[in-house]
Amino acid sequence: MLELLKTHFGYDSFLPHQEEIVSSVMAGNDCFVLLPTGGGKSLCYQLPALALDGLTLVVSPLIALMKDQVDGLRANGISAGFINSTLTQSQISAAQERVRQGGIKILYVAPERATLPDFKRFLASLKVGLIAIDEAHCVSEWGHEFRPAYRELQDLRRACPDVPIIALTATATGRVRDDILSQLALRQPRSFVSSFNRPNLTYAIEPKKNSLPVLLSLLERHQGESAIIYCLSRRGTEELAHTLSERGVKAAAYHAGMGPELRRDTQDRFVRDEIQVVAATIAFGMGIDKPDIRLVVHYDLPKSIEGYYQETGRAGRDGLPSECVLFYSYGDKAKHDYFVNDTEDPEERERARWRLEQVVKLCSQHACRRKFVLEYLGEERPDENCGGCDFCLVPRDNFDATEIAQKILSAVARTGERFGVGHVTNVLLGAATKQVVDRGHDKLTVFGIASDQSKDGLRGLIEDMVGEDLLASSGGQYPTLNITPKGWSFLKDRDTLVLARPVNQAADSVVPANSSSDDLRLFNELSALRKRLADERGVPAFVIFGNKTLEDMARKAPRTAEEFARVSGVGQAKLLEFAEPFLKLIVGYVEQHGLPVAAEVPPQSSGKPPPEIIGDSIRESGRLVSSGMSLADVAKRKGLKETTVLGHLERLARGGVAMTLDSAMPPPDRVRHIEEAFANLGHELLRPVRDELGEEFSYEELRLVRIGILASVQLLQVRDLDEAVAVRVVIPAERLTVGVTACSDGQG
Repeated sequence: MLELLKTHFGYDSFLPHQEEIVSSVMAGNDCFVLLPTGGGKSLCYQLPALALDGLTLVVSPLIALMKDQVDGLRANGISAGFINSTLTQSQISAAQERVRQGGIKILYVAPERATLPDFKRFLASLKVGLIAIDEAHCVSEWGHEFRPAYRELQDLRRACPDVPIIALTATATGRVRDDILSQLALRQPRSFVSSFNRPNLTYAIEPKKNSLPVLLSLLERHQGESAIIYCLSRRGTEELAHTLSERGVKAAAYHAGMGPELRRDTQDRFVRDEIQVVAATIAFGMGIDKPDIRLVVHYDLPKSIEGYYQETGRAGRDGLPSECVLFYSYGDKAKHDYFVNDTEDPEERERARWRLEQVVKLCSQHACRRKFVLEYLGEERPDENCGGCDFCLVPRDNFDATEIAQKILSAVARTGERFGVGHVTNVLLGAATKQVVDRGHDKLTVFGIASDQSKDGLRGLIEDMVGEDLLASSGGQYPTLNITPKGWSFLKDRDTLVLARPVNQAADSVVPANSSSDDLRLFNELSALRKRLADERGVPAFVIFGNKTLEDMARKAPRTAEEFARVSGVGQAKLLEFAEPFLKLIVGYVEQHGLPVAAEVPPQSSGKPPPEIIGDSIRESGRLVSSGMSLADVAKRKGLKETTVLGHLERLARGGVAMTLDSAMPPPDRVRHIEEAFANLGHELLRPVRDELGEEFSYEELRLVRIGILASVQLLQVRDLDEAVAVRVVIPAERLTVGVTACSDGQG
């Protein structure tokens, strides 16, 4: 499994729990897996799929997530596909035929399709090796994203009784976990529960007053990096995106009321880094497999801790430092109360109300945010400075709040514990509103006794006292303040109260700026090259390499293909496809800047490059083109993009596989012009050749001609003369160029 891990995914070792999970799946056990976002859940079924006989079926709730996963697998040389509503019936039939013929090893489907009679009949005709159910918390009514179709997935157990099932999630309380195990009919499952803690994420709660300047400051600090801003309403997303765009931020709105094409376009532009910020409702994000989101902002109050945890979990999936900021105003709770009170099911209404109260507690408490969230999710955490939330990071001053707390408690008591924060605040400030006057509360002794305070300041103190369990909010449609037993004891015994307040609440003091790599300049140049290569192939940049891989590349500064293969995240397929352009950039950069190379102990090596692993799907592309089919026809037949088929042909050419490319080639006169440009400029990068030839020559034509050159002439590097008895190279005469170099020992 380690060999497969390195060959296809480019990693030398497993993340925590992955090895045990993979071993359990390979042993045929049902498994329940709870790993935090970024913890490597997908690998837990993708890696066994390569070693198990038959198809691995993956049930995934979102179309966008399927596409990103399949793109990533194909980039790693793994045959994968999906069947969903974006495909025509003929495309679905073609995909099913490829599955039957073994051309697809991992197939993604939505839960609704997985339980259709036609699909179950199709499944019965296959050899299935593994079933993976992703986002398994959707099966539970106690979960925050209940999806009824998940309840029917028990049918998969009945249809495939001997096939192991692995259920995976990043967010589940104890009750939801129990629901998953029973609803999916898992048999004596092995459970793997990791810590919910995401140490690379920093959490902060900011007051919502003057939130726009603070938000702009956050975006400025993350300039050029990806961010998601969650809003409660569709209108809110559009207004915020418009406001940010007017201030020069590349921003767009996303919500369920937009047409499917516009939503898809917005998502694609975000994934490909064409826009920096998406202002969205919670309809956005769950299907985004983008690892380098550096900032997640909740501009409005989230509905639950589970939702907050999952939405913040979309930041920093690559393990690099990222920031999560929530703008809080108690008034936002009333907006949620309106929707909660419209819920018809009384049990669900109470569940929603309780979840919302927990979010308010998170925002109003004077304690570690991380500790509160983890304990809510059932994970005990010792009382210590987490070093990654606004409470633990920001210096605080203690102040004596005894007197003002007594005044607030007295006002709550004198008004009969029948009113909410707004009314009690008006009484304390001495505001003679109609409600205050009509009830005679302007005649109370507590009327105006806190007129030296601001309205926001009093609201903040009341929230602090709720957090200290001196006051409680009744909840419901019209929440009222009540004095707790601890609050009555405080008044009776004349106890003292010390609260803490931040020394500086400026946004820049919450989270320190983070460095992205050991050598930022080289990292940035590698990022620019990655973007060019991704644009040429029509895929997101992270499909080429993730940020962690670029960081490791910048730190190690590899000079040879063998050194490049030791970069974390460089597997066999990516070594063959991308080593040339990245090595050329790195070597040039090192020579120009004298960059020191990180010292490391190289692994034992035979001195030979790793053997190429070319899958059946890639070989099929070569056979179809050699049989006379055009590139477009091959792509249509296989349900792939033309750029993907081009990638297959490149790998075959570099691997020395013979092909006939006449049917795919441009006209001869265009081939001649392109070959001349490659001869003058080299074939490592396409952009200089395109600039030389002009826009009338497409990148696809350039790639095809380069593939033709590679297929005609194989560069042979002989490391040991004793092994080289004779070499015969056949080259068309019109392409022949000869260069002679003497060997160092004079024998050549």
